[in-house]
Amino acid sequence: MGRIRVLVVDDHRIFAESLAAALAAESDVDVSAAGSGPAAQRCLDRAAVDGRRYDVLLVDADLGTAPRGRPALASVPTPSALRAAEPRDPVLDGLALVERVRAEHPGTRTVVLAERDDPHRAASALQAGASGWVAKDCSLSRLLAVVRGVLRDETHLPPALLTGVLRELTAARRHRTESEQLVESLTPREQEVLRCMVAGLGRKAVAERLFLSPHTVRTHMQNVLGKLGVHSTLAAVALARRAGVGPVELAASGGDVVERRGQLS
Repeated sequence: MGRIRVLVVDDHRIFAESLAAALAAESDVDVSAAGSGPAAQRCLDRAAVDGRRYDVLLVDADLGTAPRGRPALASVPTPSALRAAEPRDPVLDGLALVERVRAEHPGTRTVVLAERDDPHRAASALQAGASGWVAKDCSLSRLLAVVRGVLRDETHLPPALLTGVLRELTAARRHRTESEQLVESLTPREQEVLRCMVAGLGRKAVAERLFLSPHTVRTHMQNVLGKLGVHSTLAAVALARRAGVGPVELAASGGDVVERRGQLS
């Protein structure tokens, strides 16, 4: 294995500086840092363009939820450290960043660093695409073992979390199966309407997108809610996401409609 490129993503300055400095002391590790989700996204995109993608992201489980007044990471005193996010960056929390990395940088592994054991959040992290969940107070040798392990396509969890995470994943699979069956009960047109709802479109926008009258769209939406057994658009969208239904989107380069059917958990 060659040199390992690691990006530390944490808005807790002291922790990020300490971790980056410790990792930089390893002879086969290059470390950079970002103080927010958007800053990490820019680092990833820039590295991809330069042909020097990151191998592993170490992402704070509580990224983007820091108390007001806690200083954001400005820079990390390592040779390859990158300047972090400006304070005005929009919030992108840890699990949302993990999902985005899985979709946009599939060759990069992510490991979530957490201050406490939480089977539910750990299971959510794995569903989002993380390869590991590690305590922030673990030893450096343990963290390095996880970093090298995920590069061999291993999944790492603290032993104490295994039973709880398996229970959470089993329950999520059961709920997902039920949701998938409900979505499959919809007609093709109703499924199109549901994908528009997942995209956050209102009745008028759905009508324009599907070339239908607002009255017809209203009927389809009512049918969707009834068949899914929910009473609001928000509940329908939540159920659709559990079933892996993605939103319709406008292509960035034009007005053509495209569908994204990625598995959303």
